[in-house]
This record gives sequence, structure tokens and C-alpha cells, in this order.
Amino acid sequence: MERYRILYEGGTGELTEKKSRFIATTRPVRSEEEAAAFVEEMKKKYWDARHNCYAYVIGDRGQVNRCSDDGEPSQTAGRPMLDVLLGEEIRDICVVVTRYFGGVLLGTGGLVRAYSGAVREGLKQSVVVEKIPGRRLCVMTDYNGIGKLQYVAGQMGIRILDTEYSDQVKAMVMAPLDQAEQFIAQVTERTAGKALIADEGTLYFGMVRGEMVLFP
Repeated sequence: MERYRILYEGGTGELTEKKSRFIATTRPVRSEEEAAAFVEEMKKKYWDARHNCYAYVIGDRGQVNRCSDDGEPSQTAGRPMLDVLLGEEIRDICVVVTRYFGGVLLGTGGLVRAYSGAVREGLKQSVVVEKIPGRRLCVMTDYNGIGKLQYVAGQMGIRILDTEYSDQVKAMVMAPLDQAEQFIAQVTERTAGKALIADEGTLYFGMVRGEMVLFP
């Protein structure tokens, strides 16, 4: 399991180049079927546009990626759009750039700049999240130990998801995979082995607007 970036929330950005409008719409997708459905949705929405070019990247390693010029000169639209997504290393994303022709030819270089620029505008209006592999840990400790647990978590930048207080304290912790063993060792050492730590499995998490999101 490795860290990688995904599109979490889509958005729409726009630019104008020599009177031609380029509208970029992004959407999170998990399969080629979802990407194809999104492209068709945009073609119906912008039915009167001359071109609806698209690019998508799917999979934790970006192993599935496709693009289309949709009638623009070869390699002037879809490929530059795809290059932006690959360059930004964003996965599970589809972007459609809709062009309303303004009557002025842009030339090959102009089209490449316009389509890639439109994608960047769309990304500015989107939410991209880094998916981080982590271990969900359940820590049982006494009231003396919870302060030590909180100190270790704070020093390592690790989030405590939830805390329950009864005769003992139960804390749920999400530790990045590459920090989990160190975290366990430090908590064990500082509590003199009194803290009981149970591993509840490995999963991805990310931060969205300062809040942690867990991915199934």
C-alpha cells in the first residue's frame, strides 16, 4: 500500500482564448464505465458545443488512462489534458473540456495551451486528497496513560479518532502505516507496557478541510 492522490470532489473551471470558451468539468470515477457515463452526461449538457474532449486516469497506479480529441486536431486536446492529470499524479479522475468555438483558429500550440490550461482551472475548483495507508489501533489505558498517549500522538502528528471514558480509557487511533510501529513502541514504553493496543486493520485515510476521512 502506497500513498497516492485522488479526486475527492469534482468542480468546474473555465478560460477564454481568442473568443473560444473552454469549460473544464472534473468528476471522481472508479471505473471506465463511470468515466464513459460522465462523458455522455457532459455531451448531453453541452449538446450545442463543437467539442467535448476528455481524459481520465483510474487506479492506484494510474494503470487505466484514456483520452479523446473529439474532433480537434490529433494530439492537441485529449493528450495535453491527460498529461496534466499524469503530471499532477491524480487518480480516479475524469475531466471533460467543452469548447465553444469563438470564430478564431488557435493553431496547434494554442489548442494545446488552452486545453491543458482549462484542466488546471478545473482542478483549482476541485478537491484533491492524498490517500494515506494507515493502521487503525484501539488503545486501552488508564487515566494516567491517556495523557502519555495524547503526547506521543501529538509529537508524531497522529490523529486520535475517538476517546471513550469509563473505568478505563479507550482511544481509537489512525496511524500512518510507516509510523505505526514507532507509535506502538513509544506508547508501550511511556506507559510501561500498561496500555493494551489492538490492531483493527489496515485502510486508507485522508484529510479533507482539516477533517479525517476513512476510505473503505
